[in-house]
Amino acid sequence: MSYKIIKKDLKTKARIGILETAHGTVKTPFFMPVVTKGIAKFITLNHLDEIKTQCFISNAYLLYLKPGEGLLKKTKGYHNFINWKKPIFTDSGGFQLKNKEFFISMTEKGVWFRSPYDGSKHFMSPERVMELQNIIGSDVGMVLDDMQDANLNRKDYEKAVENTISWAKRAIAVHKNKNQLIFGIVQGGTDRDLREKCAKEINKLPFDGIAIGGLALGESKENMHKAIDYSLENLDESKIKYLMGVGSPEDIILSISKGVDCFDSIYPTKMARHGHIFTRKGPINLKKAKYKVVFEPIERCCDCPTCKRHTLAYLHHLLRQDEPGVKILLSLHNIRFIHKLLEEAREEIEKGNFEEFSKNFLKEYKREKL
Repeated sequence: MSYKIIKKDLKTKARIGILETAHGTVKTPFFMPVVTKGIAKFITLNHLDEIKTQCFISNAYLLYLKPGEGLLKKTKGYHNFINWKKPIFTDSGGFQLKNKEFFISMTEKGVWFRSPYDGSKHFMSPERVMELQNIIGSDVGMVLDDMQDANLNRKDYEKAVENTISWAKRAIAVHKNKNQLIFGIVQGGTDRDLREKCAKEINKLPFDGIAIGGLALGESKENMHKAIDYSLENLDESKIKYLMGVGSPEDIILSISKGVDCFDSIYPTKMARHGHIFTRKGPINLKKAKYKVVFEPIERCCDCPTCKRHTLAYLHHLLRQDEPGVKILLSLHNIRFIHKLLEEAREEIEKGNFEEFSKNFLKEYKREKL
């Protein structure tokens, strides 16, 4: 199991590659839908197959709570329990640090979380999180990191960097599943020196890949992209790079040009559930009255099941009637839009045209007032 760069773009830092995992290969760059509880919101695993999803990500802490590690041991892993044959990533649960419903307290030893189901308390150390992911049997396990929210003071980020580096070392020491890749995570807010310090220290450790975390949390777009640069500049080119939580089409294309290979986010499906739909000319608000009599698909060039069968007028009708099924149709389109965008990005990198492709896409992708 390894990551192999197939081709590099000559004018940008974009590249295409192959990530080999225990459950098959993934072509990079790629996007992962979020499958929180063994199923995505309003999208089944059959749907994910239909829209050509290569891989998805689930949350290890939530899987620990339900269905629970006992059941996952009995089924010999998460793949068997849900009957999914392709690769899966698992996040550590570090994202729940910013969620008051989950987070109780934290020390250098680890984090106390609350169960959203019954209010019970659970302690997650870097070692415990890695043990759980070994049981879950995901193809890629993320270490527990100290992820702080945006726009905090420097001391908060300094402590987060210390914990993230320390916890990464502790996680590596107990990782025992030889069929599971393990990724480190870079933190540090938007401070250049903290990002550089964390990236350098995480880069020294024997990780299979490295993620950039703690962004897209309320900081400005300019500061987010600077923080991505600060991180990438201090990571080995040969390792796969994963930008966590970033899912807008324009940010994905910009990040690919910087050398990012992998993305995940709830953004496409969250937008879809509110009627905000991706198109090559920018996102549209399907609730607007002008779509009531538009008898065309969202996009003629889109091969998603929604665009193949339904018109904007019909989807607008369902949305205005608050029909739950429309959330399925719109979510399918938005995720397929991202997958197709990355398929095209891979093709253009292969041809040596990625710079022109990205410029044209970003020029055409204009945001209307949603």
